[in-house]
Amino acid sequence: MNTFDAVEICAGAGGQALGLEKAGFEHALAVELDDNACNTLRANRPSWKIAEGDVADRAVWRPADYRGVSLLAGGVPCPPFSIAGKQLGADDERDLFAWAVEQVSVVEPRALMLENVRGLSMPRFAGYRQHVLDRLTQFGYIAEWRLLHASDFGVPQLRPRFILVALKPDDAPYFHWPEPAPPPPTVGETLVDLMASDGWSGAQRWAKKADGIAPTIVGGSKKHGGADLGPTRAKRAWAEMGVDALGVADAPPSARTPADFMPKLTCEMVARIQGWAGEYEWEFTGRKTSRYRQIGNAFPPPVAHAVGSAIMRAFQHEGNPRRLNNTEHDPIYKALRSSEGFVTPERLMKAADLDDPAELERRIGLLSRDFEVEIHTEGTKTRYKLGNFKAFVGQDEHVRHDLFLQHRARIS
Repeated sequence: MNTFDAVEICAGAGGQALGLEKAGFEHALAVELDDNACNTLRANRPSWKIAEGDVADRAVWRPADYRGVSLLAGGVPCPPFSIAGKQLGADDERDLFAWAVEQVSVVEPRALMLENVRGLSMPRFAGYRQHVLDRLTQFGYIAEWRLLHASDFGVPQLRPRFILVALKPDDAPYFHWPEPAPPPPTVGETLVDLMASDGWSGAQRWAKKADGIAPTIVGGSKKHGGADLGPTRAKRAWAEMGVDALGVADAPPSARTPADFMPKLTCEMVARIQGWAGEYEWEFTGRKTSRYRQIGNAFPPPVAHAVGSAIMRAFQHEGNPRRLNNTEHDPIYKALRSSEGFVTPERLMKAADLDDPAELERRIGLLSRDFEVEIHTEGTKTRYKLGNFKAFVGQDEHVRHDLFLQHRARIS
């Protein structure tokens, strides 16, 4: 029987790892920065090789040592692209997406799978996404993006995730994105047994009120305070389901708790909402806040299982072949990238079918956040030239190294 091995970077507490394992992958290595998450991985899978530290540090692991693995996967940090953040992209010291893509040329995996937040799918990052696709094409892979919702795979939570899958040409035609499953259970149906586990008489009444799926669980980061269930809008959504989102409880309501009490969730409850239930059993180590962050920042195991299984089917050439779509092009990026010299505004506006110079300036401004854009003005004439990608892709002299060391204690 063939063995399909995987290297997972930014593995966190193991949500993606567990899902990929269920899909048939065996971990050759898992790399993770957070010591508490590493302890959780070791507690659940003592036989796995865990590399603890900065994934981009050659002293932590050497990508070339894993050349030819079946799958290179990872859930690289999301704050650079998060709608709730500043969307710094390439200017964020936590941005490892472009670096991860560059490792494909070193590791030469049979497939690549990277996941991130919905923000990466937005127009703000059109040039960034195109750069990623162009690099993968240069490396000999066919790639495709897809926005998947955890609720389509049995997880009682919204949680949209933007997934990149890239495969070699022989396998790529057989990759089909997983089909949605039946609707997930409600929060009440998911948690009623846990809410009642210490004798609370109001559990059934509460479960009837909690009759929807959860807003996206937010694990947060070390840059912010303790555990709670997300920003103001999420807290309102939780309140409508009868949940106090201002923190996480140590235990479920007791038999002495009034029936009309508004409970907080425990870490065990949050884990179940993230998909850690049934066949996805897992133990989390550390103190409460650390456990909550590990759970809240995870990729739901059922979603990773579904995508991993789709990749596995592609490896085995199951189903009818199709043509993957790796041709997304931001027209302004494309026009600038294809030119060796400066490009006039008129040419860029024609390429992008624009008639408003202000919109062109806005689009150039977005590109300049991730790329060096040289602007040449002579009299009333302005021309543009696309320069280097600003993101960290492994450069020894990149500003990312100093910023990483400066903020190391707060990066999670």
